[in-house]
Amino acid sequence: MDKHLPHKQGLYDPDYEHDSCGVGFVCNIKGNKSNSIIIDGLKILNRLSHRGAVGSDPDTGDGAGILIQTPDEFFRKAASLAKINLPLYGQYGTGLVFFPREEKERLFCKDVFKKVVQEEGQGILGWRQVPVDNSVIGKVARETEPVIEQVFIKRNPGLNDEVAFERKLYIIRKIIENTIRTSKLRQRAFFYITNISMRTFSYKGLLMPHQLGQYFLDLKDESLASAIALVHSRYSTNTFPTWDLAQPFRFLAHNGEINTLRGNINWFGAKERLLESPLFGEDIEKVKPVVVPGGSDSAAIDNACELLLLSGRSLAHTMMMLIPGAWEDNNLLDEEVKAFHQYHVCLMEPWDGPASIAVTDGKSIGAILDRNGLRPSRYIVTKDQRVIMASEVGVLDTLPSEIEYSGRLTPGKIFLIDTIQGRIIHDEEIKVKVSTQKPYKQWLKDNIIELKDLPSFPTKEKSNDILTDLKAFGYTREDLKSIIKPMAETAKEPTGSMG
Repeated sequence: MDKHLPHKQGLYDPDYEHDSCGVGFVCNIKGNKSNSIIIDGLKILNRLSHRGAVGSDPDTGDGAGILIQTPDEFFRKAASLAKINLPLYGQYGTGLVFFPREEKERLFCKDVFKKVVQEEGQGILGWRQVPVDNSVIGKVARETEPVIEQVFIKRNPGLNDEVAFERKLYIIRKIIENTIRTSKLRQRAFFYITNISMRTFSYKGLLMPHQLGQYFLDLKDESLASAIALVHSRYSTNTFPTWDLAQPFRFLAHNGEINTLRGNINWFGAKERLLESPLFGEDIEKVKPVVVPGGSDSAAIDNACELLLLSGRSLAHTMMMLIPGAWEDNNLLDEEVKAFHQYHVCLMEPWDGPASIAVTDGKSIGAILDRNGLRPSRYIVTKDQRVIMASEVGVLDTLPSEIEYSGRLTPGKIFLIDTIQGRIIHDEEIKVKVSTQKPYKQWLKDNIIELKDLPSFPTKEKSNDILTDLKAFGYTREDLKSIIKPMAETAKEPTGSMG
């Protein structure tokens, strides 16, 4: 549990925390990178200010952030100023790290970083002090402000695949997190890795939306360019705002809440011993626990999303697994799609609840709404090949003459833009493609066993021990006396009082 959050006490339990926030993105469909996309992303974030929240300190927000594609040109310039020689794009990974303010604790964390990176066959190119202006943030945010540095990790030439490098960076981050979390340091100091990736980069913190672009001075540089900008303004409904729980996370930003969270986390933990992947091999043990203890519901689903994506699934496949549409009693649904969901429900429980989620892997970006459609999300496609999506309309000033078409996310449907292919991929095409990649119908036919098809066995003799039978089915002596007996004798609803 994060040291900024209270421990379980009285009627408060941190396990029941959830959020209700503002989320949005803007992207160039053709994948053309520009500084204007980042500027538009920050504009969207500012227009979502009402979705965020503040506490007793009016200048400290619940959190805000932006996730963009790795701005190679800018990082090359910034790294040279820090006397770091960067290799070609794709040959290094980078990310922000929130360090403790005490120098001795910070050095301990860096030593762990160096040791783990070397043991995993990669190399640290150097550290860059990230320029910030904390005069624009609130008193509470300054009191908990970490030291923010940027790490650059060199890719081993033996890793000749981009996704393999992303997977290695994930493993490195998980080992570092686990090492520091279980150390004595973690009991008293704040340490958090926002993201380490070759493809994406995140700026976030305990900020208000309008403070983000002022606090991180990098965001003022015109050489910063991306084709994707995913933003989030946090409203922590029942939780305590912290630097690490600001969003976007590594892959997604979330508006809503996961009502099935405790069950999702428990099932994930129960199934971890069964995890195996030819892509991870023995390294799969290093990423456990997959869901980091003490995170929010949004952080937990991001943890799950990360593992599924890096184990070889596409972004669309992962979204269909995590938040499936209503399929069981939908007779209009394609049989192949039904078979996909029936197969995957054996592997992954749905993360259910009123939720709108925007997600990106750095190449594609999309959004999905929960099966009941209980969170608003609208989008605009412009004639200059931009897509603007947010929790409401009006996040960017767009003339009607500039709009190609507009719409809204509908329950259980996926909205996806592939910047490599340079097109919007519609829900029906996505689901047909994903559900026909493997013979799910045949796998179900060969392996699923229906309870009604099991052979029957003779029942045992009836027991005279009624209380034992009642206990076996979850009833107590009090249930029998106060509820069942009165209902059986008088055919009336039982009445009672507590206290």
